[in-house]
Amino acid sequence: MNTLKFTQKIFWVTVVACSTVACTEVLPRQRGNLALPQMALNPDPLEFGLRQHTAFSKEAAFGGYGGGGGGCGCN
Repeated sequence: MNTLKFTQKIFWVTVVACSTVACTEVLPRQRGNLALPQMALNPDPLEFGLRQHTAFSKEAAFGGYGGGGGGCGCN
């Protein structure tokens, strides 16, 4: 029973430590670096849209990303 409580304490200390490591204050002069296109999750929106359309067409499902049609890829 003591081992379980000790393990839980270690787990929660690790979770808290890992979640606070990345917390930092971003200065106004550094915000420009974060706004660069390289920092975007999808740096090329056209390519992202094409890949989503291809995945949607192969899946032959309806909905999800706003597209409709069949699995032939002709929508």
